[in-house]
Amino acid sequence: MRKVAEPIPAMASPPGHNVTIVCVLQALCLIPLSFILGPMPDSLKITFAPLGSAPSGLAVILAASDLALSKTAAALLASAKDLLARAAAADGFKGKSGSFLDIVAPEKVAASRLLVAGTGKPADWKELDVIRLGGAICGRLPDAVTEATILADTVAGPLSADQAADLALGLRLRFYAFDRYKTKKKDGDEGPKKRSVTILVADEKAARKAFKSREGIADGVDVARDLVNEPPNVLSPPEFARRASALERLGVDVEILGEKEMKKLGMGALLAVGQGSRKESQMVVMRWDGGKDGAAPVCLIGKGVCFDTGGISLKPGEGMQDMKGDMGGAAAVVGAMHALAARKAKVNAVGIIGLVENMPDGNAYRPGDILTSMSGQTIEIINTDAEGRLVLADLLWYAKGRFEPKFMINLATLTGAIMVALGSEHAGLFSNDDELAQNLTASGLATGERVWRMPLSPEYDKLIDSQFADMKNTGGRYGGSITAAQFLQRFVGDTPWAHLDVAGTAMNSVKNDLNRSWGGGWGVRLLDRLVADACES
Repeated sequence: MRKVAEPIPAMASPPGHNVTIVCVLQALCLIPLSFILGPMPDSLKITFAPLGSAPSGLAVILAASDLALSKTAAALLASAKDLLARAAAADGFKGKSGSFLDIVAPEKVAASRLLVAGTGKPADWKELDVIRLGGAICGRLPDAVTEATILADTVAGPLSADQAADLALGLRLRFYAFDRYKTKKKDGDEGPKKRSVTILVADEKAARKAFKSREGIADGVDVARDLVNEPPNVLSPPEFARRASALERLGVDVEILGEKEMKKLGMGALLAVGQGSRKESQMVVMRWDGGKDGAAPVCLIGKGVCFDTGGISLKPGEGMQDMKGDMGGAAAVVGAMHALAARKAKVNAVGIIGLVENMPDGNAYRPGDILTSMSGQTIEIINTDAEGRLVLADLLWYAKGRFEPKFMINLATLTGAIMVALGSEHAGLFSNDDELAQNLTASGLATGERVWRMPLSPEYDKLIDSQFADMKNTGGRYGGSITAAQFLQRFVGDTPWAHLDVAGTAMNSVKNDLNRSWGGGWGVRLLDRLVADACES
C-alpha cells in the first residue's frame, strides 16, 4: 500500500492526514515481488564461526608480505609445510596486496581448495582496505565453488569484529549482478551463484552484530543498483514511485504526489519537464524519524529523470540508451533512505525525489518557453536537455520551505561537463557551506565514493541571467557544471546545501573490487557515512 499526500500550500506545514489507497500492479508489468520490494534475495549466504573451526569447502587464508601467515593459517598447512612456498615460487606470489594464489586439490590439507589472498602489511590497513579485500576475494572465488571458508586472521593478529564485518560487506557489494532479463547465460557472464561463505573470527557474536548494520547498507546499495539498471520501459515515474513506497516496510513514511498535487503547489519547473510524456510525473517524500522529536532533519534530494531524450532539443541517437540512468541521483536517495532505516539510524532524515520523463511530444516544453517555478522565480528555457536542474529547483524550494532542514544535499546526473572535468573517479561537489563540504569530502575518502569540490561565485552566476526572465536554464558551453550549480543555488536560500553532480559516477560505473555493475549504486555509502559521522556521532 502507499500513501498519497494531500497537497500542501507552498511553505506551509505538512498535511494533517493522508489518504491511503491500494497500489495495484500494472497488468503488463510482470515483475517478481522481490524486484518490487528491493534487492533480489542474494544467493550469497554469509555466516560467522569461531576462528578455530574446521574450514569447509574452499579455504581462504591471508598471507602478508614475504608469505607471513597467521597461527591459524599455519596450523591449517601444518601437514604440508612446504606447499605454500613451492606454489608461491612457481607463481611468483609474495603476498603483495591485491594478489592471489589458487591451489587446487592441495594434499594433506583439510580443505578441497586453497585461495591465498595477499594482504601486504595488514597492520597498516584502513577500513576501506578491508572492504576492498572482501570484494577482491569474492571476485576470485571460482565459479565451481559453492562453499568457502575465510580465515579472518593475519600475521598481525585476528581481524576485529568490525574488520570481519567490513570484509563481509565487501563480499556483499561485489557479489551483485543484474541479469534478470537474460534467459540464457554465457561463459563469463557476471551473475549471482548460490554460494555460502563462512568467516572464521575471534569474536563471532560481535562480528555478527557489526555486520547487521552493514548488511542494511549493502541492501541499500543493491536497491539503488537495481533502479539504475532497470530498462526505461519497466521503470517509469509511477513504477519508480511505487518501488520507493516499499520503504514503508522498514518504518519509513512515504508520500507520493502526482501532477495534480504538484500543480497546486506551483511546481511549474518540474512539471514542464514531464509534460511531453504519457507517464505521469511524480514526487516522492520519504521520512525516517530516528532522531530526537522536533530535531531538524537532514534532507537528501534526487533527480529522477527515468528517461531523457533531451526533449525538443533532442539528443544524438548514439548512446541515448544510457539515458535510462538519468535517475541515478534519485536511486541513490532511495538506497540511502533504505540504509538509514535498515540500520535504524539515530537521525531524522527526509528523502525527496522528482520523477519525470523528458520526451519530444507535441505537448513538450520548448526552447524559448518561460516557466514559473514554485519559488515564483521565472526561468527562460534555452535548451530542453538542461532539464534536471528544473526538477531540482522545485524540489529544493519545497524541501527548504516544508522541512527547514539542518542541511540539504542533492544528487543528480546533471552535466556532461563534470565528466570532462573529473572523469568517472570523482563526483563534482558544489556547496555554500564549508563544513558540509569538508564532511562530504571526508566521507568520500572513507567509503571510496570520492568527491572533488568545484567553485561557485557571482561571476559564474551572471552567466545564467536572462533578458526575458529571472534566469535562463543554461549558461553556455564553458563552465557548464558550474553554471548548473549556480542555477540550483538560487533555490536554496541560506540553508546549508551541497550539490553532487554524479553524471560520471552513477551510471556506466567504474568496475573495481566492489562493483561490476553498470549502475553501481554510487552515493548510498557516501550519504550513509556522512549521516553517521556528522549527525549521529
